Amino acid sequence: MCGHCRSKHSVWSARRAFVLAAGATALAPALAQVDVGKPSVLRNLVGAQQLESAAVHQYLQTMGQARTQGTLAPDSHPQLKRLRAIAQRLIPFATQWNERARSWRWEVNLIGSQQINAYCMPGGKIAFYTGILDKLKLSDDEAAMVMGHEMAHALREHARERLAKSQATGIGLSVGAQLLGLGDLGNVAANLGTRLLTLKFGREDESEADLVGLEMAARSAFDPSAGASLWRKMAAATGAGGGPAFLSTHPSGPQRIRELEANAPKVRGLYDHARKHG
Repeated sequence: MCGHCRSKHSVWSARRAFVLAAGATALAPALAQVDVGKPSVLRNLVGAQQLESAAVHQYLQTMGQARTQGTLAPDSHPQLKRLRAIAQRLIPFATQWNERARSWRWEVNLIGSQQINAYCMPGGKIAFYTGILDKLKLSDDEAAMVMGHEMAHALREHARERLAKSQATGIGLSVGAQLLGLGDLGNVAANLGTRLLTLKFGREDESEADLVGLEMAARSAFDPSAGASLWRKMAAATGAGGGPAFLSTHPSGPQRIRELEANAPKVRGLYDHARKHG
């Protein structure tokens, strides 16, 4: 990261950022209850550190724009406090799915917007839009499912895998070379920033994120049944104005809900354990 970006990041962290240590120890058993297989080896074609640095660059830029526009929620905002409390419960279970998460500087911010949207960028940079909380009237359990799902995309490194697959066509060989450490990181950040925010994951990625998020939420004492109720709300929201932005990259459907309902009993014991020992 360039000196300017480091300075900007330092100032940002001091003023706004919600930074959590990722080294907390989970109480529940580490053995996964959902089956998502091993991460794709294709992701190794793209450097993790380079992609995470590009994500930080874009995240800081997006939050800076929101601050300038007066839409970035202050630390005292009740909804932001709520989201950060949810994150504090989820993050201790992240390293089970990716050891790199131990060094991530997790951040959660809230942007005032009618958009029904939320995301977690590589490296643990989370953003929610007020529209997803207000329009869908999300309970804490449902908000945790959204957050867990987005965190799971980052933990399973789906963006890294997708970008690796599309190096030659979608983003070009030159950017691919930069991601592999052969070019200037500043240019990588500029070229990848918007793409990271609009990247469309495949059906398998979405299923993995649903299940990993479901398990993380259950381990954090959030009700597993909220996964299905969340996506029912998402499906109902598609009728207004062509559907929310969230669904352009996270399509809903009956199969998704059925899969969540089928897997909820698998993590019910984790949920009960977390509630008992929480």
